[in-house]
Amino acid sequence: MPTTPAPYLGPDECVVLYDGVCKLCNGVVKFLIRHDPHQRLRLAAVQTPEGQALLKWAGLPLDEFHTIAVIVNNRLYVRSDAFLYIMRLLPAPWPLLSVLRVFPRFLRDWAYNRIALNRYRLFGRYDHCLLPSADHEKRFLKASDA
Repeated sequence: MPTTPAPYLGPDECVVLYDGVCKLCNGVVKFLIRHDPHQRLRLAAVQTPEGQALLKWAGLPLDEFHTIAVIVNNRLYVRSDAFLYIMRLLPAPWPLLSVLRVFPRFLRDWAYNRIALNRYRLFGRYDHCLLPSADHEKRFLKASDA
């Protein structure tokens, strides 16, 4: 993990990196906006300049992205660890999903990867990265926020 602070993020600020052209990922983003009333989660599509800077900081590929990633306090969580971290931050009943931690990470990540690697085939994709609606724009990370 890099020793420099993650770009665009303040202390204790949490960002979820997602594939902005993936229909499943956009559905997850809509779910997070709806179920995160305290707005603990910021969002950044990997196709945006902010998303690209965070991927570069984390040492993740800039051109092929097959996972959800969470960055908080200069720590990176990916795949099932990222999913479970996100669920912990949401109100009940979602934190109950942390019971999945009883399964070894390699099993959780195997299941996660089956969906992630087939998400375009199963759910489809958009031709371009979707822009946030005006009422949700503040949830998305922007360089001007830094």
